[in-house]
Amino acid sequence: MAATALPPLPPQFKSIQHHLRTAQELDKREPVVAYYCRLYAMQTGMKIDSKTPECRKFLSKLMDQLEAMKKQFGDNEAITQEIVGSAHVENYALKMFLYADNEDRAGQFHKNMIKSFYTASLLIDVLTVFGELSEENAQHRKYARWKAAYIHNCLKNGDTPQPGPIGMEGESFADVEREEAGSSSLHSGTTQPTSSSTYEANNIPTSNYTSIHIPPGAHAPANTPAEVPHNTGVTSNTIQPAPQNIPLVDPSLYSAQSAGEVRLTPEDFARAQKYCKYAGSALQYEDVSTAVQNLQKALKLLITGRE
Repeated sequence: MAATALPPLPPQFKSIQHHLRTAQELDKREPVVAYYCRLYAMQTGMKIDSKTPECRKFLSKLMDQLEAMKKQFGDNEAITQEIVGSAHVENYALKMFLYADNEDRAGQFHKNMIKSFYTASLLIDVLTVFGELSEENAQHRKYARWKAAYIHNCLKNGDTPQPGPIGMEGESFADVEREEAGSSSLHSGTTQPTSSSTYEANNIPTSNYTSIHIPPGAHAPANTPAEVPHNTGVTSNTIQPAPQNIPLVDPSLYSAQSAGEVRLTPEDFARAQKYCKYAGSALQYEDVSTAVQNLQKALKLLITGRE
């Protein structure tokens, strides 16, 4: 794990304090995700301020943590190969999102599901380490941020939240962030600033969310990120696997034949490889449905040259 202690967080880096806290929480359970959370914080911090002494000192210590993790997990292809790392982080973020979405749609409103929505949005931030977000992930991030703020504010005010996607105005994220920032400190042992970071009220979208398609989670996987909060008292052996809805295999794949003139480009091969990596990562979470869907996409692309 990342053992190097970090100095106090410079005020300029408030926007990455929650990503670093998430990395700290995931060090033991999901070190790959923790690594990329720190990498995101490092890259973002470099863009914010890499010149002032306190920021340079902080970034230097953070770089030491990254280097130590690279040495420790150097044989893990999710660290050495970006395409595998991207699939791993994306799958974990999606599991986090689906758990919260399942709870929300079932009308089960509690702090753990708020935390899961909030953390899912942070992990989708981390995906920008690998390039531009897909439209789907951008929508998931927007929805997760809004849901976390909306449900938190409802519970705080004694109101009953409405489950699922609904048309709502923007919600303030400040209270959610203060609660999250106060829940734990970074490795320095010093409580970090608790003022709101990038997700302040003026950054929360005010659009109508009934127009965004958020697929309902079919199940909470056996390794659901519901176990992220440390004060629940729930251990992994009490979480029972839930039945999974396995998608039907596309019948057209049985009869599909490669046309003689189909020529796969390097980009086609890269996309097919990406789908296979996604499938492999999904199986780490016992998510058969996602694995099947991605394998079918890869197979169709390789056979027909089309997606």
